[in-house]
Amino acid sequence: MRAPGPCGECGAGGAARYRCPRCRSAYCSVPCCRAHRERCAPDSPREAAGQGPSPGPAHSPCSLEDVLGEEDEQDRVPPQKLQLLGESEELRDLLLNPHLRQLLLTIDQAQDKSSLVRKFMQEPLFVEFADCCLRIVEPPEKENVLPE
Repeated sequence: MRAPGPCGECGAGGAARYRCPRCRSAYCSVPCCRAHRERCAPDSPREAAGQGPSPGPAHSPCSLEDVLGEEDEQDRVPPQKLQLLGESEELRDLLLNPHLRQLLLTIDQAQDKSSLVRKFMQEPLFVEFADCCLRIVEPPEKENVLPE
């Protein structure tokens, strides 16, 4: 396992867990990603014309290499299942809640994410969000169903 390096935007040591799909520069959070994206060279004629990124679920293609420092292969969620998160109306409705959005932003910007997630798991709204995500990527198995 490779330890995360310093963030290319804010310089936070050991915090850069993500990479720019265009130039592979490392960054640590959503605000750093946005700052980097403003300076990173456009990769399409649409962006070069100032019209913003091409439409799509994530605005730019991501690969498994974009996330650094994966600790355990069994905890990795396949890209096909992650795509289901973006297609979920229930999850979209939850993400309209400004309090939940603030909790997620706080986690993203925190140095010690795991302890903050444990703390937020006491918040009913965050638990509802986590349960919704888990139901999407790992649907509950049907119990006591006779095969057809």
